[in-house]
Amino acid sequence: MKYFDAHTHVNFVAYADDREQVIRRANDAEVGMNVVGTQYQTSGDAVALAERYDNVWATVGLHPIHTTKSYHDEKELGEGGKEFTSRGEVFDIEKYRVLAESKNVIAIGECGLDYYRIDESTKDTQMQAFVGHIELANALQKPLMLHIRNAYDDALEILRAHAKVRGDVHFFAGDWATAKKFLDLGFTLSFTGVITFTHDYDEIVKNAPLDMLLSETDAPYVTPAPHRGKRNEPMYVEYVVRKIAEIRGEDFEKVRAQIMANTRRVFGIS
Repeated sequence: MKYFDAHTHVNFVAYADDREQVIRRANDAEVGMNVVGTQYQTSGDAVALAERYDNVWATVGLHPIHTTKSYHDEKELGEGGKEFTSRGEVFDIEKYRVLAESKNVIAIGECGLDYYRIDESTKDTQMQAFVGHIELANALQKPLMLHIRNAYDDALEILRAHAKVRGDVHFFAGDWATAKKFLDLGFTLSFTGVITFTHDYDEIVKNAPLDMLLSETDAPYVTPAPHRGKRNEPMYVEYVVRKIAEIRGEDFEKVRAQIMANTRRVFGIS
């Protein structure tokens, strides 16, 4: 592997027609990937893919928006799944433990807090599920894959109180002051194709230690330039790595190699 997509969703319905081709294209481009679950079904699908393909690993967990009635994303669940998003899922630590014990599972998540599009009454439910994920990660000594949106302060408080492992803050979208708090806790920050078409995160990319950065696509979302408007896929993670090097003003090969080393360290990939 020359590149690693630390957070992708090729387990989603968006890839139903060509999932194998997408994974093969990534493999041909020397790209490994971490396929991330968002609920029990997609977590199981991620594990199945990781057990089938040599360039695929999995992360299992319950996305915070799916702990209660949630927004229905057809790219994730297809035209069906309405019943699921109307009621959500209760995080069952024992069910997820069975999935997580697979040698192909490298992290627990995506878990955390998402205060976008939610009712205030759902925050406690999200927090309980988040603590459950942390307890599972602690027990299995696997890193956390964090999804945090509009909730960085609350997430930091929970991590300080409960987490005995570290991990990655997926799709980091906070400011530099917030980034430093996660870095101080030992969490890496991963960036997506968004950095190829906005300068909003340049300060963080420039200032964060290079050994604390990861690359991701969050495919099928946020396709990097020059492919904007098309469905995203893991092979495009190279554009993210190249942009990180450009923003930092550092040698591309140095940045590529360090991000790959970071990936191996964080996720324990040999």
